[in-house]
Amino acid sequence: MIKEVLDTMIELAESGMTMICVTHEMGFAKTVANRVIFMDGGQIIEENDPETFFSNPQHERTQLFLSQIM
Repeated sequence: MIKEVLDTMIELAESGMTMICVTHEMGFAKTVANRVIFMDGGQIIEENDPETFFSNPQHERTQLFLSQIM
């Protein structure tokens, strides 16, 4: 079921729909997002384009999170 939901969201994004999506599916976020905002403890820790966010995270907390899930 998760794949079907993600596929539908990808179709909507490709059709031009603007979405704000909260997810732990980092592969999905990397594929479809044009901005990634990482929050921890109710605070925005980091915000960047997906390429920079995933390849060169600036904040130590973001680096730790990505190292644990990717």
